[in-house]
Amino acid sequence: MSTPQTWVAVATVKEVTRRRKLRVEVDGVAIALFHANDRIYAFADLCVHQDRSLAKGTLLHGRVICPGHQWRFDLDTGYEEDQDLCQPTYAVHVDGDTVHIDPTPREVSGRECAS
Repeated sequence: MSTPQTWVAVATVKEVTRRRKLRVEVDGVAIALFHANDRIYAFADLCVHQDRSLAKGTLLHGRVICPGHQWRFDLDTGYEEDQDLCQPTYAVHVDGDTVHIDPTPREVSGRECAS
C-alpha cells in the first residue's frame, strides 16, 4: 500500500520557467527544480556522487548534468546510465501558478529508478 502524497508549495511557475532551474528548501532539504519539455521536474539538489549542487548544473537533451563530474541524470527517472545509479526525484504537481512537490523522495527500484 502506498503512502498518500503530501503536497508542499515551493515556488511559482514563473520563478522556475524564468530561470529554467531553481533551488528551494523543504524542511531543510535542498530541492532542485528544472523546467524542460514544458514540464517541471524536482531532484534532490545534492548529487549522489559528490554532493555537488545540481541547481548549478546544466540542462541538455532531457538530462540534468552535474557540475562536478558531468554525470547526466534523466529528467523523468533520475537515472544515470553510465554509472547505473539514480538521483532521488520528487513528484511535482502544478496548480495554477504554484509548483508543489511531495517532499518524500520517489521509490527507486533497479534500473527503472523513479517512475
